[in-house]
Amino acid sequence: MAAEPAIPESGPRRHAVRLTPLRVPKSSDVLADELRERILCGDFPEGTALPPERELVKQTRMSRATVREALRILEVQGLVRVKTGRAGGAYVYRPGQDSMADSVSLLIRARQIRIPALLETREAIEPFCAQLAAKHRTDEDLGRLEAANAAMAADGTLEEFLQANVDWHVAVAVAGHNELLTSFMLALSRSIYAATDNQGFVDDDVRRTTLRAHRSVTKAIKAQDPDAARRRMSRHVHSYAEAVMEVEDRTSIEVSEN
Repeated sequence: MAAEPAIPESGPRRHAVRLTPLRVPKSSDVLADELRERILCGDFPEGTALPPERELVKQTRMSRATVREALRILEVQGLVRVKTGRAGGAYVYRPGQDSMADSVSLLIRARQIRIPALLETREAIEPFCAQLAAKHRTDEDLGRLEAANAAMAADGTLEEFLQANVDWHVAVAVAGHNELLTSFMLALSRSIYAATDNQGFVDDDVRRTTLRAHRSVTKAIKAQDPDAARRRMSRHVHSYAEAVMEVEDRTSIEVSEN
């Protein structure tokens, strides 16, 4: 019979292994992740109600507080809307273009992204939007572009002109039928509008130049000429960026001198 190995008098050897702290997710995060995945997969179609709070507690065996916190997470993310009253509950909602545009706008404001970066981004993206619009536009898309041009041509207030300008740029993105680009351009156009000193920049000459450029791009989109649409839009947004930055630089010099 073989002898058992002797154990040192000092006791068994132990490995000096160190464990790092483990991050255990909260129960509410786990439940929110599960419900989010079920919503995005289509198990809960848009407009339908999630199981009542009491039923979720029973099915998941989680506390009422955990279920409520999970629903709050989904509500903040825009995936459910909570209604009160007799027909109350958490109803499934799929975020649309405005939701993404709001998120991008919030990022721009939170990070304090300045006008030069906004203009550079538009120069990089919007010519491609015009190219897509020339490829995929419909008669309805053309109607929106023409309506925005007509509103810009009217002898309206500065605010009306600027809103029509934003409407036109968004309409170009819409005509490309790419939801991501449309949402991004909606946020970008709004942010450029808000960040520009329009009162001291948009005079009658700027109005005429802008409208002429818009009509030129619209004409290329109507003719379904992607190359011309991209080229004309690139020229338009680049000229606009140069003009805005010239005004910004002049204003900065005047402020520093005073």
